[in-house]
Amino acid sequence: MGVGMNSFLEKVLPFAAMMVVECGEVGMITLGKAAMNNGLSNLVYVVYYNALGTVLLLPNFIIHSYRGNRPALTLSVLSKLFGLGLLGICVLQVCAYAGINYSSPTLAASLGNLIPAFTFLFAIIFRIEKFDIRKSTSQAKALGTIIAITGAFVMTLYQGPTLFTRILDHDLNKNLLSSPQSNWILGGLLITITCICSSSWNVFQTATVKEYPDKVTVVFMFCLFGTVQCAIFTLLYERNIDVWILDDRTEWVSIVFAAVFGTAVRNSLITWCLSKKGPVFVSMFKPISMVIAVIMGILFLGDVLHLGSVIGAVIIALGVYTVLYGQSKDSNLMISDVSRLKSLTENTPLLQK
Repeated sequence: MGVGMNSFLEKVLPFAAMMVVECGEVGMITLGKAAMNNGLSNLVYVVYYNALGTVLLLPNFIIHSYRGNRPALTLSVLSKLFGLGLLGICVLQVCAYAGINYSSPTLAASLGNLIPAFTFLFAIIFRIEKFDIRKSTSQAKALGTIIAITGAFVMTLYQGPTLFTRILDHDLNKNLLSSPQSNWILGGLLITITCICSSSWNVFQTATVKEYPDKVTVVFMFCLFGTVQCAIFTLLYERNIDVWILDDRTEWVSIVFAAVFGTAVRNSLITWCLSKKGPVFVSMFKPISMVIAVIMGILFLGDVLHLGSVIGAVIIALGVYTVLYGQSKDSNLMISDVSRLKSLTENTPLLQK
């Protein structure tokens, strides 16, 4: 019973963790957009919430280090953590929120569906993910990725007839999310750069955790490095001291939520899932953010549910299930191979001279 329960939890927990990540990300992006529309600099927003999030991670890092469980940090590991901070926080988040500031969370969620394709490609190139077109498991993962991306673009490009009217009859979504400095081409370009950075970060983070498996240290150090890098860049770019002053409740709420969820919770969950399931599994949940964005829009922003959203959600679910099926079969084959090798070793007599 205990073994069966452990096996069940190993399959369910990563799935549940990534669902929490995607739900929180949609909320974080929406709050951040609202704060930026109220005048908060996107650079200052990134610095503040990462700084606060790093402070929240500090006590756990100190306790973990004090217990003596932390492996030695070599120069090679530190340089990789510095690179993770530069790629995953400084470049990625600066480009992401600049792109959202120029466009909208909806465009960010739509273009975010490129992440699974980029991640799948990078994981194969750097041999993080095994791929053999002749194997059914590899075919399932490739097909599932294509299906999920297709479903996300169906949600984006095909609206269809209205299934039911809005739950909340107000224009809060327009007031909150309409950008005062809209530039969708520039915003789309920045978000596309973000997708490439996110995909490469997933692969880079997976390789780093394999080399240095202490996840508490990895998360804290790359958050610390990324925050310092963002702060230096923002101080050089934003010469007006007034941009650092927070004078609106929305700004405070967005920063605190992003610090607690975006830095402390999200980074820890993603790092854990990457070590357990790999970069392709993590990236496959990105199309689900489109579904979550639609649901949150209906419940909280008075949006309307269209047929295209339902069709796209079903296609995405089919794609994600296909990838998970391929990964599950891969795991079962690896376990079977190990068991067979162990059995052969035990049954083979020792060679005598």
